[in-house]
Amino acid sequence: MMNNPAQPICIAVDLGASSGRVAWARPAAAGLEISIVHRFPNQPAERAGRLYWDLEYLEREIFHGLRLAAAAAPGPIAAIGMDGWAVDYVWLDAAGHALRPPFCYRDARTETALPGLQRHISDARLYALTGCRTLRFNTLYQLYADVIADGIPEGAVCWLTLPEYFLHRLGARPVMDSTMATHTQMLQLNRQWSAEIFSAAGLALAAAPEVVPAGCDLGNISPDWRTQPAFSDTRLIAPACHDTAAAIAGLEAEFGLDAETAYLISGTWSLLGCALPEPLVTEAARAAEFTNQGGVEALSPLTPPNRIYFLKNINGLWLWEECLRAWREAGRDWPRDELLAAVRAAGDVEAGFDVHAPELLLPGHMPERICRLLADRGIAASPGPDAAPRLTALIFASLAQAYAGSLRQLSGMTGRRFCRLIVAGGGVRNHLLNQLVGERTGLEIMPGPAEPSLAGNINIQLQTLKKSL
Repeated sequence: MMNNPAQPICIAVDLGASSGRVAWARPAAAGLEISIVHRFPNQPAERAGRLYWDLEYLEREIFHGLRLAAAAAPGPIAAIGMDGWAVDYVWLDAAGHALRPPFCYRDARTETALPGLQRHISDARLYALTGCRTLRFNTLYQLYADVIADGIPEGAVCWLTLPEYFLHRLGARPVMDSTMATHTQMLQLNRQWSAEIFSAAGLALAAAPEVVPAGCDLGNISPDWRTQPAFSDTRLIAPACHDTAAAIAGLEAEFGLDAETAYLISGTWSLLGCALPEPLVTEAARAAEFTNQGGVEALSPLTPPNRIYFLKNINGLWLWEECLRAWREAGRDWPRDELLAAVRAAGDVEAGFDVHAPELLLPGHMPERICRLLADRGIAASPGPDAAPRLTALIFASLAQAYAGSLRQLSGMTGRRFCRLIVAGGGVRNHLLNQLVGERTGLEIMPGPAEPSLAGNINIQLQTLKKSL
């Protein structure tokens, strides 16, 4: 029997590429009571010039967070759900053990894998099959890099993306949530793995995990955890395991997503789009680099049934974060409020560079990379810490211009006239950037939650638990 069926307590784990958080939550009169009990930093580790994720570190932090949440929560834990960034994966042996650390999506290995695979299957064909935008770090190209260069580990029988891997470590069977699977560029629009794509990449279809819908109940937590009273009857749930889908589901639950509303998840990446009832796989959509993300059953009566989150990945505040890191390493640790005040005092600047430029996907030397792009446009800027206000202003103006251009594309392809833009994620606190976005787009900017993935993760868990009553 489920504990506290009228007011179940859930734990949500939200893994980000720069930080993670663990929270317990339960229904409340005003929506959700969410208490974040653990935050931890995350960044790839460099080994011999390659970028990996520290799997053991992440597991320690997640499990520590689960114990903290159980101790802090006012009752037993009904369910645990995990979400995180997409595309990166772990190879497992027959016993479910990781065979090597997962590569980070920013590793340069896919720079050659992408054009190599597209000699076997075209970008147009991939989009027609999957509706997924081609990005060089998609799971497809990472797996192809394993085939042609890095090798599939000996004894590997399956691969899992990271949130599902950690659910598996807690006792869930090895699966992949549908919102995550749509980001691999290997899942057909009918939600089946594409034998054609697997064959083109030289991959074994048998190694692909079972695809389950968002909100799937994966059974009880493992016996080792059930010895702790708080976890004695805890279910493991695959919410929307991709953090973007979880975030958009959170916005659906709070605001509803009607035909006049677009969303911007503003963080390390920017995800801009709207909710659609069906995939949109036109040539215009492919050329504009929009993707069809698997969605979640509507969580609000204000939202019609949506199965697709139609969106575009846009380089986000990672550009600024990388610059802040570079300036800090150069000896100037700018306080953010002080830097933003200096940007305001400097006045407006015009957008100066293309935030989609491929060289901006790579870590390191970001001020210099941006300044080279600016120089190509005849715009003078210095990469040094003392010039941080001007470069920050140019970053924000360029991001706002990219958002405005993508919204025009979105409106043209969907035939919708947007009146409002919900901004959520860490970037909702960046009032200067959001002011620029409002000016460039002409839309009403509606501030959403700073932690939308947590809210979506929890709401989906509660919906699953409600169905089990």
